[in-house]
Amino acid sequence: MSQFAPSTKEGTAGAPVRHFSIFLDNKVGALLEVVKLIEQKGVIVLAFSIVDSAESSIARMIVSDPALVSKLLHDHDIAFSQTTVLVVELAEGAADLGHVLSCLLMAEVNLLFSYPLLVRPRGKALLVLHVDDNECASTVLQGEGYQILTQGDLSR
Repeated sequence: MSQFAPSTKEGTAGAPVRHFSIFLDNKVGALLEVVKLIEQKGVIVLAFSIVDSAESSIARMIVSDPALVSKLLHDHDIAFSQTTVLVVELAEGAADLGHVLSCLLMAEVNLLFSYPLLVRPRGKALLVLHVDDNECASTVLQGEGYQILTQGDLSR
């Protein structure tokens, strides 16, 4: 077990990576409140991104224990949605970005949003991809030699 994700659930080894969109009031400390709630239960935020508007914000997150976070958010009446995303390992780091995007274009897969992870389980840069066709994108990227990580790869 690595130092970054103490909370592991049985059965997550091959599961797709779950991504949360958490809807917050646009006020100072709103994100910190959610992160503290999650961390108090031993869950690690592995990746996050903020989308801001005048009245609200959306915190996009990947966590080490999605089932527990889903329950916590629900129990605390925090508005959220969740979806599956791809996490692609970039063996050459930032130099791989153009090729990954070319692969998605070649497959005619739309990239809806993307952000990097805070962790590097195998010492490689990781990129979250929310696309309109996970299966097609995964097949094309793997065919080009990219590793697609699962929730289990991140939650160990």
